[in-house]
Amino acid sequence: MAQNAKAPAGDWPSYDHDSASTRYSLLTQINTKNVATLKSAWTYSLKGEAQAPRFGGGGSEATPIVVSGTMYITASARVVALDAVSGKEVWSYTVSGARLSTRGVAYWPGDKQNPPRILFTAGPNLIALNANTGKLDPGFGKEGIVDMVIGYGGVPTVFRNVITVGAAVLEVPTGPPGDTRAYDARTGAKLWEFHTVPRPGEVGHETWLNDGWKDRSGTNIWAWPMTADAQRGILYMTIDGPASNYYGGDRPGANLFGNSLVAVDAETGKMKWYFQTVHHDLWDYDNPPAAVLVDIDVNGKKIPAIADIGKTGWMFILNRETGKPVFGVEERKVAAGDVPGEWYSPTQPFPLKPPPLARMDYKPEDLVTAADTTPEHAAACKALVERSGGFYNAGPFTPFLYHEEGKPPKSSIIFPGATGGTNWGGMAVDPKDGYIFVYTQDQGQVGWTEKKRPGVEYSFDEHGSKLEYTRSAVDDPPGPFHTFSAPAKPGDRAAGTWPCQKPPWGRLTAVNANTGEFAWQVPLGITEDFGPDRQNTGRAGGFAGPTATAGGLVFIGAVSDNRFRAIDSKTGKELWSAKLDAAANADPMTYEGKDGKQYVAIVAGLTLNVFALP
Repeated sequence: MAQNAKAPAGDWPSYDHDSASTRYSLLTQINTKNVATLKSAWTYSLKGEAQAPRFGGGGSEATPIVVSGTMYITASARVVALDAVSGKEVWSYTVSGARLSTRGVAYWPGDKQNPPRILFTAGPNLIALNANTGKLDPGFGKEGIVDMVIGYGGVPTVFRNVITVGAAVLEVPTGPPGDTRAYDARTGAKLWEFHTVPRPGEVGHETWLNDGWKDRSGTNIWAWPMTADAQRGILYMTIDGPASNYYGGDRPGANLFGNSLVAVDAETGKMKWYFQTVHHDLWDYDNPPAAVLVDIDVNGKKIPAIADIGKTGWMFILNRETGKPVFGVEERKVAAGDVPGEWYSPTQPFPLKPPPLARMDYKPEDLVTAADTTPEHAAACKALVERSGGFYNAGPFTPFLYHEEGKPPKSSIIFPGATGGTNWGGMAVDPKDGYIFVYTQDQGQVGWTEKKRPGVEYSFDEHGSKLEYTRSAVDDPPGPFHTFSAPAKPGDRAAGTWPCQKPPWGRLTAVNANTGEFAWQVPLGITEDFGPDRQNTGRAGGFAGPTATAGGLVFIGAVSDNRFRAIDSKTGKELWSAKLDAAANADPMTYEGKDGKQYVAIVAGLTLNVFALP
């Protein structure tokens, strides 16, 4: 059960709903029979005079929380409390002097000595407000503020009386550590710190050869809450890859605990087990979303499971007590590259089940044709292939090949690309049937690794990394990710840029965790620029994820066609959609108001949109 299990069933008391990160609500008022009548109830602008900048661009990625009829959310440079029925502002707190997280807030229910608190981060500060008044709570830290030294751009994880945070360190090879920290929810006192890069004498230190561990940055939880098993008191950390992202010659070895799921005692931080999903990451295959807990039945045997999925597009279903794979994992040989001084892992872990949720390879016949999209788009994609000198692909974990200055171009093409199969939006789970819902995208990445040339400003230079080698591509610098995509109308950027492999480009999948097989998989998103018979393309470019309900529904925005959808959780059939003013690049949530009505909410751009039945 969730840490917030004492809260009313209609509340949404944490970013992922509960400590198990299920993103699952027991509410059934909105269901498969009536969801088609869902209407806008109210909206609230998250804009402000002192709008906080966000890593990566505009818009908010916040999921609001609701406790006892009050909604809490970050809004530019403010934290606000709203009446969850009307949207009327109850209180507002303005942050100054530091960047407020645009990803949301956490709630601690308080105790006999302390009031309930709203917790959030702003730069290096962990801040506690009295949930009733919106005032700084002087009983926490120094007048309501704890200086974490290293900031965190995400939502704190609250489990019992422990607050855990990751670290917002830039993706530079050396710099501040990306360690996970824990604080007392009552006093703000620091409780423990977990070294995400093991130090001498610690488990995993031997995976950093040639002293590559020293002053290593990255290897962090950069933005999203963690998961906890309330019964067992275990905290599960999904740790991202080490920096730099695309060259690791200065960090030979498998590089624990990069790209790993790590289980620790929530009260002490002592490690129980770990599972690494990528050895020696050279693809920016971070592991950002929270893992989800689900109890499953495998051939009549009850198993307490945990599912983990990251940018690789592989889902690993493990026993959450031991970390052992439920359906098996094989270490398979993968291709090595030819970059001078690089270290390549000879194998990578491949789950036997489920099948890959995202595209893993590319063949020349996968290139789009005019019949797939438009003649202009197909021609632009063909031209990209020719400019790139053709593409090398060896399946999953294809390496970037070395390009020597003055030689003709020859590019690698890699699926999933830098934005991942799945990004931070992660999963939702229906615990009744063991279905896990996840959005994945197929957006390839193209290019090579080259030795830096004097005077050249690279579009993806790891925030000014001093390393000798970097990622590049034939069209550098078009943007940081060198995506395998081209404009629908060359010369007209407003017409949009679409992937160059045949659709579908984005999918929503239900995995039956009891069997490891897909229950269903459907394209998610349409492209209206194409002909009526070619619009069901699915859409790439989304980072957000789904939410599930006992009403038999999966709610999701995520994709760039600006639609918010309700999907039948048993079949994958779309039952309702609403066109929003911007892409809903945030996870949705649902709650019951004090008026007894069920509401569904999602942030799109800088607007909070709330829906209900008529």
